[in-house]
Amino acid sequence: MRPFLFILSAIVLMSLAFWAYRENYATQRALKDVSNLNREIAALREALSQQNAEWAYLNRPSRLRDLAALNFDSLGLLPMEPSQFNRVDQVAFPQPPSTEPTLADPVDTVGTLDGTDSSTGSSTNDGEGHVEPPTTTSEEPL
Repeated sequence: MRPFLFILSAIVLMSLAFWAYRENYATQRALKDVSNLNREIAALREALSQQNAEWAYLNRPSRLRDLAALNFDSLGLLPMEPSQFNRVDQVAFPQPPSTEPTLADPVDTVGTLDGTDSSTGSSTNDGEGHVEPPTTTSEEPL
C-alpha cells in the first residue's frame, strides 16, 4: 500500500509542478501583453497631443486671415458681419412628427357604441361597462 501512495504522491507532485510551470509562463506572457499595450497607449497619447498641437498651430486666426486674403479671388470669402445673421424666430424649424395614431374609422376598429360586436351582432356589453365573453351556440362534449 505504501509504494502505491509514494507513486501517487509523485504523480500529484509532478502534476502540480507542470501546472505551476504553465501558470508561470502564462503570467509572464500576460505581463508582456500588458506592457506592450501600455507602450502602445503611450505612443497613441503622444501622437494625439502632437496632432492637437498641429491643429492649434494651423488654426491660428492670423494664419487663417492671411490664407483668406491670399485666396480671396478663388474662394470669395468675406469677413462675417452681424447683418448676415437672422433672429431665431425667423428660422423655419421642421414640425415634429405626429404622435397620434391615425385610424380610418375608429368605431369599426374598436366596436360599435351600443355594445354589439360589428362582425357577429352579439351583445358583449351589459350597458354598465361590464364586458361579457362571447357565447357559442354549439357546445361539444369534452
